[in-house]
Amino acid sequence: MKIPVLPHFDYTPKPYTGPSAEKVLRLRKKFLSPALFLYYKKPAMFVEGRGQYLFDEKGRRYLDGLGGIVTVSVGHCHPHVVKAARRQNETLQHSTTIYLHPNIAEFGRKLAGKMPGDLKVCYFVNSGSEANDLALLMARAYTGNYDIIALRNSYHGGNASGMSITSHHTWKFNVPHSFGVHHAMTPDPYRGAWGYNNPEAGKNYAADVKQIIEFATSGQVAGFIAESIQGVGGVVVFPDGYLKQAYAHVRAAGGVCIADEVQAGFGRTGTHFWGFETQGVIPDIVTLAKGIGNGCPLAAVVTTPQIAGVLARRIHFNTFGGNPVVCAQGKAVLEVLEKEKLQANALAIGNHIMAGLEKLKRRHKVIGDVRGRGLMLGIELVKDRMTKEPAKSECAQVLETCKDLGLLLGKGGLHGSVIRIAPPMCLNQADADFMLEVFDAAFAKL
Repeated sequence: MKIPVLPHFDYTPKPYTGPSAEKVLRLRKKFLSPALFLYYKKPAMFVEGRGQYLFDEKGRRYLDGLGGIVTVSVGHCHPHVVKAARRQNETLQHSTTIYLHPNIAEFGRKLAGKMPGDLKVCYFVNSGSEANDLALLMARAYTGNYDIIALRNSYHGGNASGMSITSHHTWKFNVPHSFGVHHAMTPDPYRGAWGYNNPEAGKNYAADVKQIIEFATSGQVAGFIAESIQGVGGVVVFPDGYLKQAYAHVRAAGGVCIADEVQAGFGRTGTHFWGFETQGVIPDIVTLAKGIGNGCPLAAVVTTPQIAGVLARRIHFNTFGGNPVVCAQGKAVLEVLEKEKLQANALAIGNHIMAGLEKLKRRHKVIGDVRGRGLMLGIELVKDRMTKEPAKSECAQVLETCKDLGLLLGKGGLHGSVIRIAPPMCLNQADADFMLEVFDAAFAKL
């Protein structure tokens, strides 16, 4: 087997002088939560990153095909982003919203400027879980209703409210939650009742939302929340028209529509800046995190002035929301996305990878489905294409082989049988070709 070779990269990582990976693992086991999990039989430790690459403690370079779990949008340690954060760190590290600071105001204006319609008011928080929690509060306070409709196979966070709208038993603890939450059918063209070739698929899946409103609620709901593309659930792309039909049913029942853009936003789909735009809709509330800050603890809720106004009925405050350092970094990320045309790059390179994956699918029977948009792609592995039995162990083995060959990836889906591809959007064609070569070798090894 020919060993794939990473493209040339003119950079030498700094010498690492810290504790060994073995010592770090021992410290982690002793002092950190046992709930933390690791990829790979031999855990990897990364101490430096540049662009689309990561370096381990021994200086070996890897192509980051997961982007810190869909978080590194413009590349590791991008000079413009680092400079903006460093400059602010040296000036004022913390100032809350009880005082004025230019960074939060300027970033809010720039972020709102990327939104369509009347989505013009920003509320900054620290994580996607927190953003979704706030979005639920807004929906309930604004409508005066309580019931929320989410989707099966969804992931919206690990806090109590995020867990309630998440729909994977693997992420849900056996504690009281999910009050007033109803989960509609996953609009999954690969595994669902209506497939890729059914022109009515979007309408049919959305009809389940209407039935839930009619049979499981009072007929009045607070809102509907959906990822624009399901990420943790295995990169499930909804059929055309699904969100438009689902939004109509929800709004007819007095609810608002929430788009979770934590993974699909900021140009990652290539064709559009926001994932919901691929469905031709404008939500009432949008939640953002991950790629918004290229790795810093930054998230946001963006909504209309009318909905945002409900928070003024009580005191609502976030100590670190709008921190000047993270706002400087978030603004710098938007500037890089624009200047380097990374949305267009995501489309071009994503299409190149997708075409290569389709060829690999014809060659390797373990590949049941390839899907996604731009640089948010998934490969679903199956033991048999007819039964679609999830190939969980095969997926784990492919990830191990890819890591050994220098490619880092993620996995998703209820059974961990979907390979997730979501690299920094600065990925180039040589990187994409390397990725495809590694996949071919990994699948051939099964």
